[in-house]
Amino acid sequence: MLPQTLKVTGRSALPLLRWADVMRAPPSQQVKTLEHMPGPSSAGFLWDLFFRRGLTRLHQMQLEGRSKYGPVWKARFGPILTVHVAEPDLIEQVLRQEGPQPMRSDLSSWKDYRRLRGEGFGLLTAEGEEWQSVRRLLGKHMLRPKAVEAYDLTLNSVVTDLVEKLRLRQRENASGLVSDVSAEFYRFGLEGISSVLFESRIGCLDPVVPVETERFIQSINSMFVMTLLTMAMPQWLHRLLPKPWETFCRCWDDMFRFAKGHIDQRLEEERQKMSRGERLEGRYLTYYLSQAGVPLKSVYSNVTELLLAGVDTISSTLSWSLYELSRHQGVQKALRDEVLSVMKDRSVPNAGDVAAMPLMKAVIKEILRLYPVIPANARVIPDKDIKVGGYLIPRNTLITLCHYATSRDPKHFRDPDSFVPQRWLSRSEGNHPFASVPFGVGKRSCIGRRIAELELYLALSRILMHFDVEPAKENDTVRPMTRTLLVPERPINLRFVER
Repeated sequence: MLPQTLKVTGRSALPLLRWADVMRAPPSQQVKTLEHMPGPSSAGFLWDLFFRRGLTRLHQMQLEGRSKYGPVWKARFGPILTVHVAEPDLIEQVLRQEGPQPMRSDLSSWKDYRRLRGEGFGLLTAEGEEWQSVRRLLGKHMLRPKAVEAYDLTLNSVVTDLVEKLRLRQRENASGLVSDVSAEFYRFGLEGISSVLFESRIGCLDPVVPVETERFIQSINSMFVMTLLTMAMPQWLHRLLPKPWETFCRCWDDMFRFAKGHIDQRLEEERQKMSRGERLEGRYLTYYLSQAGVPLKSVYSNVTELLLAGVDTISSTLSWSLYELSRHQGVQKALRDEVLSVMKDRSVPNAGDVAAMPLMKAVIKEILRLYPVIPANARVIPDKDIKVGGYLIPRNTLITLCHYATSRDPKHFRDPDSFVPQRWLSRSEGNHPFASVPFGVGKRSCIGRRIAELELYLALSRILMHFDVEPAKENDTVRPMTRTLLVPERPINLRFVER
């Protein structure tokens, strides 16, 4: 009886002993609770969000929050409390404690739609073992360099059509002006990711774009706008103001319909081949998913999410790249010289050529530092409390990783608001590895990163080989805005001068 009593007493005393250790620690080392964490009042946060255009300037609010409250602060929206982290060391602390099956932010409205319609969950929405099994499968074909290099012929055929489309557009105007280049690159991005997913072309770069394709593009745009609204609105408000939720659902209906149509078409082609006794083979990702025995519902959801994820990454990054290169003619010339030097007398680069283009890689890194496609990421640690920046953050707390703020921090990047790709070529810079992580880090990092980078390298190389790119007019400044993703606040117009 006495040993049992001592065991219970000792176990009960452990919290007190831990608390005593905390109290004995110097003030600078004491772990603080969320009550001690600075941040705006709920009313102040709501005012910024809804009356100061906060939903479109969430990236700027990161800078304002860090300046006012320091590297860690909290904000409460109704019942939801979010911890914001805007320091590379602290982002690293979060990511190193996230466990084997990390959770992103809830994306509650995305999940609510899938439950309402009975759709499956994909890589962006699934959690736990469901997410890990698909991630493991697709990682073999999307993350291994040799596997990705196999797509260069497919992607180069899409790039060829993009160059011809730009040539057609610039000839429509005597000065070579192409208005709203992001729209063209949106179609290019969709054509590129579709060719990888389906190993077939869907007509995005044709003179007349198919109606279903144009509807899919518009649905992506509207869905991302509605994502912010539907996640900011409590569910009971959907009944009083139904339009945002109805628009959100209609957009997803269109996107799933588009993806299912192309998936079903490819699967039917495979069935016909089997009935004729022909051998099945392919390199496209839908084929790998279906052959691995992934349920059709999961194939639909994963392909739909991969389609929308691939489009914005390409469109936004390529638009900002040419925008900055048009304003920095010296960098544009140096990059073109690098490409021509590697290509010699060849006209079409391949995946192997990219290794000899350090400035090309530096340009894309710098663009993604200045204009990260996802300005903030998020994590939820479900199984344990964690310590970050001297604060104890309870399990299941939503933690926002403020990548836009860290990538424009003068402590980590000299002249942080300027386009200086050479900073990535100098070892003396010594950038913190978590200061600019546009594709995320760890198991939840972007699975399409290598394919997106290859597509960007191939497209930018070919465009600079064929055109000099100039601003539509001097000092034509375009700033970013938040639309869930970071996008240009107005159309980017550029002049393409045939070389």
